Amino acid sequence: MLNVAFLTPQLQRQDGGCAANIAYTLAKLGGWARLLGSVGQDATDYLARLASYGIDLGSVQQLTDCYSAQAFITTDTEANQITAFHPGAMNKAHELDVRQAMIDCKSCAWGIVAPNGKQAMIEHAAAFAQAGLPFIFDPGQGLPMFSGEELLSLIKLADALILNDYEASMLMQKTGLDEAALASELKALVITRGAEGSRLLEQGRAIEIKAAPAQQVVDPTGCGDAFRGAVLYALSKACSWEDAIMLGTILGAIKVGYAGAQNHPVDRHEVKRRWSEHFGDSMPEELG
Repeated sequence: MLNVAFLTPQLQRQDGGCAANIAYTLAKLGGWARLLGSVGQDATDYLARLASYGIDLGSVQQLTDCYSAQAFITTDTEANQITAFHPGAMNKAHELDVRQAMIDCKSCAWGIVAPNGKQAMIEHAAAFAQAGLPFIFDPGQGLPMFSGEELLSLIKLADALILNDYEASMLMQKTGLDEAALASELKALVITRGAEGSRLLEQGRAIEIKAAPAQQVVDPTGCGDAFRGAVLYALSKACSWEDAIMLGTILGAIKVGYAGAQNHPVDRHEVKRRWSEHFGDSMPEELG
């Protein structure tokens, strides 16, 4: 038997959820995002905040018989984390009418299948593919739910795959594919490695993109989601994958300086300044 107790001197309640976190940064950059998911009886105020950011909630169902998904995260002084997760309404996300959502989103440029209930992730990926909407498969912390065969099926539907280095190792072990074989199934494979930057495999070439320095490190929660929101924004502007990851790198570095996943400001001049200082050239005009 193992009993562990932690003293947590500070307690904060923050808005979250992978899809909402991604949409927050995408909307703050000036993009359009529609959420596809389920929330519980406790989400009324949260939905109002998301709407105030300009996020489209037309495909969000609010359930009255359960609570929203919630994560309880303990972070130490070196940014290591232990997380307990209650799925709540997320377990019913597959009950959404995905076909209607696809009809409503005919003008969408890209989709993303981020961590959700397992069946919802499978059905949303299939719906995106059937509608001809290019999408990123981003299994994240949901990766352990899937078998190797299920992952291979989802990868074949996707246009791109984003993973951190730990997730990439797990996925390769589950599927039996190495990095090159994975990349051959996709238009782009992106592996993020924290302070070591990101690795992009695209069209038979590998590109290393260095991590951007953070002005201060406050909270790593949601950095990956800020990265993904920025990537989607850049892709919606028809930018290259390399430029998209560079923008994601900058937004991830900005986000880590703020507590929570939806509290970081997105100032266009600051983004441009950091881009120029870090990458040594001007940010593409398409990105503003």
